[in-house]
Amino acid sequence: MRNFFFIFTLIYTLPLCAQTKGIFSKDPIINLENFDKQRVYWGYYLGFNAFDFKIDYIETPDTDIVVKGNTGFNVGLVGDLRVHDYINLRFEPGLYYTQRNLTYTGFTRQIDAERQVKSTYIHFPLLVKFSSLRFGNVRPYLVGGASMTLNLSSNSKSQDDNLEQRFRVKPWTKNYELGFGIDLYLEYFKFSPSIRGVFGIGDELIRDNDPNSPWTGNIQSMKTRAFLVNFTFH
Repeated sequence: MRNFFFIFTLIYTLPLCAQTKGIFSKDPIINLENFDKQRVYWGYYLGFNAFDFKIDYIETPDTDIVVKGNTGFNVGLVGDLRVHDYINLRFEPGLYYTQRNLTYTGFTRQIDAERQVKSTYIHFPLLVKFSSLRFGNVRPYLVGGASMTLNLSSNSKSQDDNLEQRFRVKPWTKNYELGFGIDLYLEYFKFSPSIRGVFGIGDELIRDNDPNSPWTGNIQSMKTRAFLVNFTFH
C-alpha cells in the first residue's frame, strides 16, 4: 500500500518539474499574475492520509491498545472565496478512504485480539487560509478551521458488537484542523501541496452491549487523529 501511494505521488508530481523549472530563480517570469484577484475560484485535490485513534482510559491498563494506521487515499473539491488580500475562506468537501488496526492484549484467539476498522469518510471542512506576501511565483500559507465528518462504515446501526467481531463508532464526528502549504504559480494553473493535521473533538466510540466488555469497557474516550497530505490544483 505504501509503495502504491509513493508511485501515485511520483506520477502526479514529476510532470510538474518541467513547469516548476526556474520558479525559484532570482528573477522568474511571473505566472498567473492576477489569479488571486478573483473573488471566487474552484479546484480539486488528490492526496493521502494516515489516521489514528487517541484513546483515553477509565483506569490505567497494564498494556495500551495498539493502534496501527495504514496509508489511505483522499480526493475532493475546493471552493475558495477571497475575503481579503491575505485571507481566504475555503470549503473542501472530499472522500477519504482509510484503515486502522487495533490490537488488544489478554486474548488467546487472534480473532478476538485484532480489529480492523475500515472507514469511508465524507469530509466537510470549512477553513480559513492566511497567505503571506507573494514572492515571484511562490506564496506560503497557513490554514485552519473546523470540520464535520460522516463515516459511511461506522456500523452504528448494527445490533452486533465486538462479541460478534463488529467494531462500532458514531457516524458523525467534529474536528478542528491546522496545517500549512505553499502556492506555486505555474504557467497554466496554480499547484498547492499542503500538510494538515485533523483532531477529533468528541468521543466516537459506541460501547458494546456488555458494560464490562474487554474491548470497550475501560475506554473513556476514543478520538480521531489524522495526518493529511494534499496536492491541490486550481
